[in-house]
Amino acid sequence: MKKLFFGALILSFMSACNNDSLSNQEDASQDPGTTPGMLASKRSCPSDLIREKALKNDPALRARFEANELQSDNFLRDLSMGRVLADGTVEIPVVFNVIYNTTSQNISDARIAEQIAVLNADYSATNSDISKIPAAFQPSAAGNVKISFKLVATNRKQSTKTGWRSDLEEMKKSTTGGINATDPTKNMNIWVVNSILDENSQPGTLGYAYYPESAGLWYDGLVIGYQYIGKTGASAPFNLGRTVTHEVGHYLNLPHLWGSSNTGCQTDYSNDTPTSPGPNYGTPSYPLNRVCGGVSRSQMFMNYMDYVDDKAMFMFSANQKTRMQAVVAAAGPRAGLR
Repeated sequence: MKKLFFGALILSFMSACNNDSLSNQEDASQDPGTTPGMLASKRSCPSDLIREKALKNDPALRARFEANELQSDNFLRDLSMGRVLADGTVEIPVVFNVIYNTTSQNISDARIAEQIAVLNADYSATNSDISKIPAAFQPSAAGNVKISFKLVATNRKQSTKTGWRSDLEEMKKSTTGGINATDPTKNMNIWVVNSILDENSQPGTLGYAYYPESAGLWYDGLVIGYQYIGKTGASAPFNLGRTVTHEVGHYLNLPHLWGSSNTGCQTDYSNDTPTSPGPNYGTPSYPLNRVCGGVSRSQMFMNYMDYVDDKAMFMFSANQKTRMQAVVAAAGPRAGLR
């Protein structure tokens, strides 16, 4: 069983945390509106880095984080005792905020609808590749998470900016050229931008999201590169809409499988996901055995919270489902989305 603990501090950027890269990658295609060098060659997600910096600097935010984890534990206990019924699907309203520079970056309504469809398929376990779950992991598969998504608005704005730094959050403020969130206490806001830059102004990030302790704050939500929305016209190998599926997992309180530290082999708070020493990339073949604590285990690399290519990820685990349900439960930090 994985030990439960709070607050491992991240020391460096997540995309550089693992040298065991499985480089079975397809070449990333480019569209006419893409500047060479702006596409990511492998999945990278700084959600945990952003979270840990915030928790370190804001005691009130850390208190909310710890309360959320306690609430998740209590929800699991009550569920096992039969006091909480999780048989109703929670529908989350979604607002897309599209900020573009060139016309090709102004993604179509059809691509946004396609992305919503991907979310609903992945979170209800009706995705066409669900049958690929290895037999060893089928008993721990989540099945229908009973969280669905409904598009309620799309906001669009043209900008002269060619990139947006994740640490400045300028895309979320109209005063800095962005779009203000639409009531983040009641809606999941997704900002779509032409390029996400790190704090050193370097491109390559596919997307990131805020965890539930940030629920309702002005910056709460997801930021995704326009190249990775939906399927039609999206950039391979991240062209099946799974970048958003992954980031919504963070939004609903799921860490990466290796925990929130570059050292790996830490808890992801889900006991049915094998301990992982770090990200997996590309399109691995099962079984993929890696070592944590001197024990070799087959990795659940096909889990949405790993770093593999879109076509290689297609499941959540049952414990992950419980964590997400706790977040949107009546007493959960994102209950306002109900």
